[in-house]
Amino acid sequence: MNGMSDEGVPGSGLVKGLAVTLRTMTRRTHTQQYPDVAPELPPRSRGVIALLAENCTVCMLCARECPDWCIYIDSHKEEVAVPGAARPRQRNVLDRFDIDFSLCMYCGICVEVCPFDALYWSPEFEYAEYDIKDLLHDKEHLGEWMATVPPPPAHDPNGEPAKEETTAARKAAAASGPAARPTAAPVRPDAPTGEGTAR
Repeated sequence: MNGMSDEGVPGSGLVKGLAVTLRTMTRRTHTQQYPDVAPELPPRSRGVIALLAENCTVCMLCARECPDWCIYIDSHKEEVAVPGAARPRQRNVLDRFDIDFSLCMYCGICVEVCPFDALYWSPEFEYAEYDIKDLLHDKEHLGEWMATVPPPPAHDPNGEPAKEETTAARKAAAASGPAARPTAAPVRPDAPTGEGTAR
């Protein structure tokens, strides 16, 4: 032990702590005055799950993939008469769509697996309740949160084009037909045709 370390000096820890306190006292505070001032949430905040009931086909993918089993769905079948069809078709009608947010862990799997875009993330987060039983929200309450769902982000101009755009461009090119195809240059009668030439 050539020299004594700072840990061996009595009161060195207190001095370091006071130095941190003095540095902190001179800085401006960054306290957000919630709830008087609404917080600025990141664009991809996961607040609550909103439901667009018109898009739901009762495929049950969200309820089956949910790791917490917090989605409850009930439905009934309804006959739909189709003009010109031999017999009426059947479709599922959504009766109940509940999410128990006391069990939900906000993983977002239900939003990702929905093939018909019926579930969306809303940044709404002020839905605390005094009773845990009131955290079971029905389809009407989930539908009210659709008004707070932000619009999708703009497409990256340097990214890959959407499938719909490429399909529309391909159909437009096919519809224009041979008029859009480049025609071969006319051959002059005195130009050599290349027959009999050495290769």
